[in-house]
Amino acid sequence: MSLISWLRWNEAPSRLSSRSPAEMVLETLMMELTGQMREAERQQRERSNVVRKVCTGVDYSWLASTPRPTYDLSLSERLQLEDVCIKIHPSYCGPAILRFRQLLEEQEPEVQEVSRLFRSVLQEVLERTKQEEEAHKLTRQWSLRPRGSLATFKTRARISPFASDIRTISEDVERDTPPPPLRSWSMPEFRAPKAD
Repeated sequence: MSLISWLRWNEAPSRLSSRSPAEMVLETLMMELTGQMREAERQQRERSNVVRKVCTGVDYSWLASTPRPTYDLSLSERLQLEDVCIKIHPSYCGPAILRFRQLLEEQEPEVQEVSRLFRSVLQEVLERTKQEEEAHKLTRQWSLRPRGSLATFKTRARISPFASDIRTISEDVERDTPPPPLRSWSMPEFRAPKAD
């Protein structure tokens, strides 16, 4: 046996698929739906067998062969679901499948209800992507918005710290004191303490 077939490190890597990501998402989601519908049908059959066994007291399950799936999507429903699946971004494919499985586990729906549940999960994912795109767009707009400089702030609002309508304690004190005598600018101002 030759080891050359095992050591293919010198060959160029082959492309996995020439399909687009949207097609792969579509195929993955539709395969998940088909598999979950088969599983729901199997569970429904088991439940009916258990009920029949309890009612009749006889178990003929060893005699019966596994029936073929009886429920299938209508062509229009399948096309509508495929149309919704193609809109799902590849990064949301896994979370959509997880959410779908979680709802199936919680609700244990009949086979006919599985496609409706699948559609609701897809709509939920599309709404979430839409909300995230809007939020991303808003943050992009916010980050690209021109910033106002201090010069434009000065022209819009004049700040005058000494012209205030708020009454302070120091204003009341200054108003009650007599004005100081005029002095020359070269001499410091000294005030003698008042004798009461």
